[in-house]
Amino acid sequence: MILSNKDVEELLKRGTISITPRPEPEQIGPGSIDLTLSNEFWVFVHSAKGKEFELDAIDLDEVTKKVVADKIVLKPGELILGKTVERITLPENICGQLEGRSKYARRGLAIHVTSSFIQPGSDNRQVLEITNFAPYSIVLRAGTRCSQVILEELKSPTTKPYRKFGKLAARQ
Repeated sequence: MILSNKDVEELLKRGTISITPRPEPEQIGPGSIDLTLSNEFWVFVHSAKGKEFELDAIDLDEVTKKVVADKIVLKPGELILGKTVERITLPENICGQLEGRSKYARRGLAIHVTSSFIQPGSDNRQVLEITNFAPYSIVLRAGTRCSQVILEELKSPTTKPYRKFGKLAARQ
């Protein structure tokens, strides 16, 4: 069952879920919560361009570099990684679905490529795979509410909460 704004507000109030910093009232929509783009980006380094890598052998630390900036320009077809300002902490019986916001999608911006699922028991900031599908460059600014999360209740709690079993959980 997808959680409504009333459900989200009640769960935040009780401390069942935590979003830090706490969302402003206007960030909580009828069935989703807007998330904010941070000033942390990972851009792909030019030295990796044109090389061939085995998919499972790619070390993101080798092919990307971290950039901290209030704005970054995304060229047509370019992919960068970003991060949300908000840290989302979920119990074992709630999961989330990360989505882009339609107002930006209509301008050619995809906020995540495929990793939209937030595991139950997560406790981290969300990594965004941001791609520019437009024929023009797009300026991204830290503080933009470019993504949203939809929370759902599981029929039964997981026995494998992501904060304990997820391989990348500690690094996000």
